[in-house]
Amino acid sequence: MGLLGNTRPLLVALALLLASAPVAADDRVIVVLGDSLTAGLGVAPEEAYPALLEGRLRRAGFAYRVVNAGVSGDTSAGGLRRLDWVLRTRPEIVIVALGANDGLRGVPVDALRDNLTAIVTRLQASGARVLLAGMRLPPNYGAAYADAFAETFRDVARRTSAAFLPFLLEGVGGEPALNQTDGIHPNVAGQRAVADRIWPSLQPLLRR
Repeated sequence: MGLLGNTRPLLVALALLLASAPVAADDRVIVVLGDSLTAGLGVAPEEAYPALLEGRLRRAGFAYRVVNAGVSGDTSAGGLRRLDWVLRTRPEIVIVALGANDGLRGVPVDALRDNLTAIVTRLQASGARVLLAGMRLPPNYGAAYADAFAETFRDVARRTSAAFLPFLLEGVGGEPALNQTDGIHPNVAGQRAVADRIWPSLQPLLRR
């Protein structure tokens, strides 16, 4: 299994543009900070789960704009470097969905923990409410590393008191009908399933 999408200059430029776009004082913003799973690699922008969440929010009567700050190939270290752009949107809520590429690269879990902790605490210091989405690895990466990797997200959520979704791809990962031919990236149906998975964890953070 390779990285979750190679970093593409166009996606980087798009994500930075979205995250640095001027925001009106009365705008209410949710940022989704992630990698190609969030960017919606292989599907149209309106089919990616951040856009689906915005539609669901509108239908439920919540006036939020959802900024897709997903960059293909990004890691927790890359996400930490992009926080200045994220914070320029003055987000009320940030969904942090990073770490999958760290795991695929075999990044030490201590480094992943430090990066995620720094991301979450800096967002919280800005006044944003944070939902941390956990990731998991397939067993061929070794049980010891895979277990420590999954536990890292839970540990960061516990230390920072961030809201926690144990696994972003619960019910989607490993399901051929919900993924593209690469077996990694959700297809249109899979993106809808991810949005459905996030919704119950996002609701308690919302304000009318």
